Amino acid sequence: MNIQNNKFDAIVVGSGPGGATVAKELSEKNKKVLILEWGDNWRVRGTNWQTAIAAGIPGRSLLVTNGMLSMVRGILTGGSSIFYYATAFDPPVEMLKSYGLDITKEVEEIKAELPVEPLRDDLIGPMAKRIMQSARDLGYDWNKLPKFVYQDKCKAGCWRCDYGCPYGAKWNARMYVEKAVENGSKLINRAKVNKVIVENKKAVGVEYKKWGSTYQAFAPKVILSAGGIGSPVILRKSGIYGAGYDYFYDPLISVMGTVNDIKGGKEFPMATGMHMEEEGYLMTDMTVPRSLYMLFAAEVFRFHKLFSHGRTLQIMIKAKDSLGGRVTYKEGVRKSLAENDRKKLMKGYERAKQILKNAGAKDIFKSWYVAAHPGGTVKVGDILDSDLKTEYENLYVCDCSVIPEAWGLPPSFTLVALGKRLAKHLAG
Repeated sequence: MNIQNNKFDAIVVGSGPGGATVAKELSEKNKKVLILEWGDNWRVRGTNWQTAIAAGIPGRSLLVTNGMLSMVRGILTGGSSIFYYATAFDPPVEMLKSYGLDITKEVEEIKAELPVEPLRDDLIGPMAKRIMQSARDLGYDWNKLPKFVYQDKCKAGCWRCDYGCPYGAKWNARMYVEKAVENGSKLINRAKVNKVIVENKKAVGVEYKKWGSTYQAFAPKVILSAGGIGSPVILRKSGIYGAGYDYFYDPLISVMGTVNDIKGGKEFPMATGMHMEEEGYLMTDMTVPRSLYMLFAAEVFRFHKLFSHGRTLQIMIKAKDSLGGRVTYKEGVRKSLAENDRKKLMKGYERAKQILKNAGAKDIFKSWYVAAHPGGTVKVGDILDSDLKTEYENLYVCDCSVIPEAWGLPPSFTLVALGKRLAKHLAG
């Protein structure tokens, strides 16, 4: 079955922040876009069960590196933005400029279009407040972090941020997909793209599978936004063999300590923190839901702490890691945590222990290593030019894979800005 090119002006593969923004922006310019998404389009309910299906299936959404770091990606409409913490750090504008990517104007457009500001005091939970006060008492520049949150819809004492906000408070890429569909674009779910169809060094469409059957779709422009793992695999299967090497994956640990005078555990995570830029890591509060906390405790054999969730302060340390490793042809992830990156995390661990002890916490321990935000697998300046175009005409990439250097911060703001810039280029 073929979807002919006279129906669509562009095909977008994937519906995370980059792809969703391209689709939305093109649709607002009267372009018809076909969005192909591997995952489902269930209504976001913010439940353990839905999260397990969309982000916890081994080999699909839950990947494990050869160094035993787990890496989670959301496979559903909106991608991992359904489960992110909506932290809106400014993009690395100067770094991208050095590669010919100026997103200064797009950053300002996003700040006018989306809510980008710290949470109100009443939406910051008691655990985040305790950690921030302790850090400030020790002289650290620990502050509230900017968020993509419609705060009039946000609920204090809510734990569902990790599992997808059912109230529409947390901006996510699905909102842009829905706008694109309202404007005449088409979304096909459960569509796993295998490769790009190339004729005479020009992309003319894609091949995808749905329910075991193979389909083809054709359009004058193809944009891959399948993520830092998915996009390089599709490119390799399409003849661009240099994709998928020397990437970053933002390794992190969570540091936990128990206090006796708080009864909490239900609050917005990553509400406050500080960026230790010179030392190469980020520190934030990290109050996760009970089930995730129990997993963190169990994997390091702290079984006596399994039921201390509501009294446990948690701090996340996320490092800016060195490039390395590779993505396999079957979307496996191979990369070892470099010793220098491990030292960054341990330095953050010592600081976190100091902050937790000052906050009155005892029995402090750390989780095992986790990887987040895989990117740099289809770098600008290597696989892509400054318009995010590959060596094939009409084939572009717009997701975390395009970012050429690690910078250790949540990438969503950057991806939306890159999506806006690419849409302008494509609309011409």
